[in-house]
Amino acid sequence: MRIVLVRGDITDEAVDAVVNAANSSLLGGGGVDGAVHRKGGPEILAACRELRASRYGKGLPTGRAVATTAGRLPARHVIHTVGPVWSGDEDRSELLASCYRESLRVADELGARTVAFPAVSTGIYGWPMADGARIAVETVRAARTEVEEVRFVLFGETAYRVFAEAVGDAEATGGAGGVS
Repeated sequence: MRIVLVRGDITDEAVDAVVNAANSSLLGGGGVDGAVHRKGGPEILAACRELRASRYGKGLPTGRAVATTAGRLPARHVIHTVGPVWSGDEDRSELLASCYRESLRVADELGARTVAFPAVSTGIYGWPMADGARIAVETVRAARTEVEEVRFVLFGETAYRVFAEAVGDAEATGGAGGVS
């Protein structure tokens, strides 16, 4: 599998599947979740409401993933995953790793070969960026998947630099997109 780092907006990625760092309600929110719902349009919200009505009445559990249409996004699908809120008192690393594993499992079910991930839980959920990057990269590298390319789409320079260190690719630190 190829790992690509991109500085930019995940809603602009033309991939088979974009991963949304969703909240458990699946009904939109802030950060990546809000951006995916805004740019993707009402089709995504309608699909999420259907999931809430049928399978996830209490919301999508933390660490799990589910797919919907991508609506007006340039991707084919959106894979929604609920990351854990960081805690200094409780190790929730396995839940964060599960977000990446479950998203790749769903991608395989969809036949997706290219998947774009945000830095799950590192925004408002407070996960330290370096640890979040380490967990993301290690989990993706260890996953048994048919996905051929994983893009980590990072909004800011700091996130990009931290993920480049986690990937360990000197080339990735120099430009707008590096590959490992």
